[in-house]
Amino acid sequence: MTGSLLEVIALDVRDAVAAEEGGADRLEIVVDMASDGLTPAVETVAAISKECALPQMVMLRGEASFLATPESLEGLRRDARALSEAGAAGFVFGFLDSAGVVDLAATEALIHAVAPLPWTFHRAVDHAADIQAGWRAVRLLPNLATVLTSGSPDGVGDGLPLLKTRCEAGDGPLIMAGGGLRPGHVPALLEYGVRAFHVGSAVRHSWSDPIDARLVRQWRALID
Repeated sequence: MTGSLLEVIALDVRDAVAAEEGGADRLEIVVDMASDGLTPAVETVAAISKECALPQMVMLRGEASFLATPESLEGLRRDARALSEAGAAGFVFGFLDSAGVVDLAATEALIHAVAPLPWTFHRAVDHAADIQAGWRAVRLLPNLATVLTSGSPDGVGDGLPLLKTRCEAGDGPLIMAGGGLRPGHVPALLEYGVRAFHVGSAVRHSWSDPIDARLVRQWRALID
């Protein structure tokens, strides 16, 4: 096992194969990056399962907001069942209410729906009205594998001081740094104790281009 976890956003089979070739440890499977990532098609997850051995963490998010309604949650529960059968190794989700507070009831409902699979709380945590209170609420949730966070709604560059504080408080193992992550941020994050990294646009030339395995290899070398 390499020193740090490298998770790469993949949109399709071609991305997944290139990420694996480049040395990624795990995939985050999404569709529609213009909306910051929504639930992909079951067929996509099934196709990737056939061609790629990497674990797939699959996004559960029906629309470009962090709000959950009873109807949307029921839809995501159905999606989770079908995606599990298609080969999902875990899921990525998280909700805020209209006041920007972590929606524990909605999040816990989905945790129960995907159990016993692990899950990641996504960057909704960086958009909470009170980022510190949001973090405290999220870090205690069951079956939580990682929290995808930049420490700031504006990206890792602005969030480094907060990520350092969280590591000093002992939360380094939960943090997966992502959201505007650049190579120049990595030495500091490693020094703080962060051991999981998440990249998307950094390993491709644009969202309409496939993943470049060479760029994934550069990140692999960087975080190790």
